Amino acid sequence: MANVISDETIEYVGILAKLELSEEEKENAKKDMEEMLDYIDKLGELDTSSVEPLSHVFPVHNVFREDEVNEHDGRENTLANAPERNGDSFVVPKTILGD
Repeated sequence: MANVISDETIEYVGILAKLELSEEEKENAKKDMEEMLDYIDKLGELDTSSVEPLSHVFPVHNVFREDEVNEHDGRENTLANAPERNGDSFVVPKTILGD
């Protein structure tokens, strides 16, 4: 089935795309659009009844680990290498912002 694109359609697409096309460019665009529509028609003829619908080409799965509740929060391991600490906190140099 040959799709035919009218001059008005090409003109309208050019306006929507804010393109100024020469007559030669309009003819080339018409030919390209007709070929694309013919290809889409050809794809529509394929039997896809046994093809499962999908949203991604590759399988999508959760890559994050499950949250595991445990009895400690790792505070001691975190503070083990602290140069200086005060109880359960790091001691850092005082920072003052201003002019």
